[in-house]
Amino acid sequence: MPNYALVGSSPGTTPLSARRDDPRDESRDAPWRFHRSMPGYAYSPLVESPELARDLGVGRVFVKNEQSRLGLPSFKILGSSWGIHRTLCERLGLDPAVSFAELRRAAAGLSDHVLTCATDGNHGRAVAHMARLLGLRSRIYVPLDVSATRAAAIEGEGAEVVRVFAGYDDTVRYAAVQAARDPLDILVSDTAWPGYETVPRYVIDGYSTIFNELDEQLAELGLDPLDAIDLVVVPAGVGAFAAAVGLHYGPRAATRIATVEPDTADCVHRSLAAGARVTVDGPHGSIMAGLNCGETSLVAWPILRATVTATITVDDDAARDAMRAFAAGGIESGESGAATLAGARLACADAGFRADLAIGPASTVLLLNTEGASDPASYRSIVGKP
Repeated sequence: MPNYALVGSSPGTTPLSARRDDPRDESRDAPWRFHRSMPGYAYSPLVESPELARDLGVGRVFVKNEQSRLGLPSFKILGSSWGIHRTLCERLGLDPAVSFAELRRAAAGLSDHVLTCATDGNHGRAVAHMARLLGLRSRIYVPLDVSATRAAAIEGEGAEVVRVFAGYDDTVRYAAVQAARDPLDILVSDTAWPGYETVPRYVIDGYSTIFNELDEQLAELGLDPLDAIDLVVVPAGVGAFAAAVGLHYGPRAATRIATVEPDTADCVHRSLAAGARVTVDGPHGSIMAGLNCGETSLVAWPILRATVTATITVDDDAARDAMRAFAAGGIESGESGAATLAGARLACADAGFRADLAIGPASTVLLLNTEGASDPASYRSIVGKP
């Protein structure tokens, strides 16, 4: 059932090993420089919604709207592309500062290789899309409950799609075993386990582009990015994107971080409550397909534990209502993206939880809408329009 909890982390307490206090740190800007060299790069919109601010009983609500990013209906391409870029640069002996065009020319020497991963939708589509842009092949493993529409979208990027008769977490393990058997397979996973941690770290780093953009967009509005946001609400599957939020906002004393998950796949919520990684056994049948994960990423975990202030779980009805509310304000949001609004509504409706989060009528809330209509058939059935 829907739930929420404080988990003890205070703003500004990111571990020193994870801190990136300087927004102009070269390593932090590297993914952004690469993304700006990709065809079709543009800032995703930062939308202010007075209607949602009234709904939540706060001063201002901003939505970082990732309904379209580099030709795909999801933010995932930012992490996938940087993970692939760094992996191929290491394999080819390239300086990671090379541009996308330089990487594509060099990747011609890997035309017999296959980019591969497991996915519940958006990450796999992004890996397949990146493979197509680079002239490489891709093989994407999907769990049994991935919709035909999502699988077809991955195939539309030129990928071989392999459906595994298992849930997401077992599909991740199966894809890893298959990749280990073939030296031509290049595994690009956005979750980590012992012995496979480097690429998922790159994926987390890739998401930093969103927050570099955000800081500039807030500054253009005359706001100080270091203290403009009181609460940021982020969806959590395995926790990679939430970890990126933690790396950016964790050192900022003004900002609290709340994660949102389905109440049937709440591995981050349970792990942070227990103080140790907890596995939530499936099957996970939420409509929030991108969040149907039962195991928190190994590399995301220490960042989440150090930076997350609160965890929230929501049910599918709340996600549907949030999709419709976003749509009423002109924002296209799929089920996983709308989880942020669903979670914020749950939190702000409880006076005690508002007080615990120090959220009041003058507070500013940032919602991260991580996808558009990534499953158009499902979106139409819920919202009633394309």
